[in-house]
Amino acid sequence: MAATRVYVARLAGLVVLGPDGESIGRVRDVVVAIRYDRQQPRIHGLVVELPTRRRIFVPILRVTAIEPGVVTLNTGTVSLRRFTQRPGEMLALAQIVDSAVRVEDPDLPDLAGVDVVVVDLGMEQTRTRDWRVTRVAVRGHRRIGRRRTVHVVDWIHVSGLTPTEIDQPGQEVTQLLEQFEGLRPADVAHLLRELPEKRRIEVAIALDDERLADVVQELPDDEQVDLLGHLEVRRAADVLEAMDPDDAADLLGELPVSEAESLLALMDPEESEPVRRLLEHSPYSAGGLMTPKPVILTPSTTVAEALARVRNPDLTPALASMVFVVRPPTATPTGRYLGSVHIQQLLREPPAHLVGGILDAELAPLRPDVPLAAVTRYFATYNLVCGPVVDEENHLLGAVSVDDVLDHLLPDDWRDQEELHEGIVRHD
Repeated sequence: MAATRVYVARLAGLVVLGPDGESIGRVRDVVVAIRYDRQQPRIHGLVVELPTRRRIFVPILRVTAIEPGVVTLNTGTVSLRRFTQRPGEMLALAQIVDSAVRVEDPDLPDLAGVDVVVVDLGMEQTRTRDWRVTRVAVRGHRRIGRRRTVHVVDWIHVSGLTPTEIDQPGQEVTQLLEQFEGLRPADVAHLLRELPEKRRIEVAIALDDERLADVVQELPDDEQVDLLGHLEVRRAADVLEAMDPDDAADLLGELPVSEAESLLALMDPEESEPVRRLLEHSPYSAGGLMTPKPVILTPSTTVAEALARVRNPDLTPALASMVFVVRPPTATPTGRYLGSVHIQQLLREPPAHLVGGILDAELAPLRPDVPLAAVTRYFATYNLVCGPVVDEENHLLGAVSVDDVLDHLLPDDWRDQEELHEGIVRHD
């Protein structure tokens, strides 16, 4: 049975079907027309994410039924134009939920004068088939070890939800962060880019350093710089420390020299030193592309130990595809580089064997000044996804992985080109 009353949070993630039952996408948010008086706001429509990750607008009048697990439209023809907010429109989940409000309901005297937080919005269909926000679910600020009671109140008894008030800084991000749980950093970065700037910054501030570092690395260069600029300087340095050294170097390379040096000075010396070394190289050379922290072993390491190292979940698949064998020390720049071992070779050897006895010493390493075009040919020639970089004295400096090569080969706006996502099957 189609619902005429529904809570917005329960719509998030529902499959959107055309009249023929074909899936169009999934609901990601609800567009609300907020008024400056206390009249119930109208629902303009839904933000629907297509399989290509493009977000489009579907007018609410196109919705013929909202049922458990599915939203059905009365037409299979929808505009594929990317959704953009219009003046006076707000996103229910991205902007309104988590707002601090006040309740003046005679039936709830305990909430009078107390700041509470919006946790959901109730929407209801009218006789004219319009939908309006009629209820607001609120909860007091959460205390450690204790959940506050949720109260549902009529919209007219809530104040603090005008566009001006919602745009004030300091809004909570609890509900947004819950949406990001379990997502890959690249997907979080994509969702972050879809948020209004205010909410994007609030989410970034709320993420822990490691999570934010992973997400920042997936943003375009200009957006990395912008986001870093909205953080306190000490926090920005902490995030740079948590980033992969090559990505931190790329980001710092986009900043004025004085600003980059100030951030480097705030970083832990052990974290800033490899970044400084990377900044000495051209960003479009093997030295500028490489990471100084591949899997580096000594010849006396057993196959079992080597496999344990490549199981590290923090390694990318490309870096986990090959280990590099050197004389001590193993921190870059290392002792003399001896060769590499592919993971396929490790899987074929007895666990007690030593990597020094199975290494490939024939693969020619890269020099740090080799340009990007030559690095690309090197990967294609030897069918590699990871390759060693050594200096003139045969010390291992790091390794270039194919993901960094692709990132520099693709156009600057490749993340915005939705045709790149065509054919990608997403299991939401």
